Amino acid sequence: MRLEVLAGELALCRLGPEDEVPEWAEGGELLATVRTAEELTVVCTASAVPAGVEASAGWLALRVSGTLDLALTGVLVKLLEPLAAAEVPIFAVSTYDTDYVLVPARRLDAASAALEAAGHAVERAP
Repeated sequence: MRLEVLAGELALCRLGPEDEVPEWAEGGELLATVRTAEELTVVCTASAVPAGVEASAGWLALRVSGTLDLALTGVLVKLLEPLAAAEVPIFAVSTYDTDYVLVPARRLDAASAALEAAGHAVERAP
């Protein structure tokens, strides 16, 4: 598979289960939200997150290039197995069209090397 590293650092934010998606989270190349009975998770541009918000910053997103057929199986496992073997933490986000794997920015080189060793191409923005 071919993966593209998106520009810009992301943050994983934990908000209350009743909170609305905040305006500060909008914009940037990736905004993802997941609501459960326990929390609202927001993935957004790290520089947009205000002080006082529970967040883990310093993540970069690798996007699987192209549009994936929803009937495909094993896409994430092909990416996550080499990352697990290289002990690279991940946070996965899937959309209707494709998958994103977030890795700590400080581990991007290790993640890229593990993915390339597994036969994937990793393209970084110039």
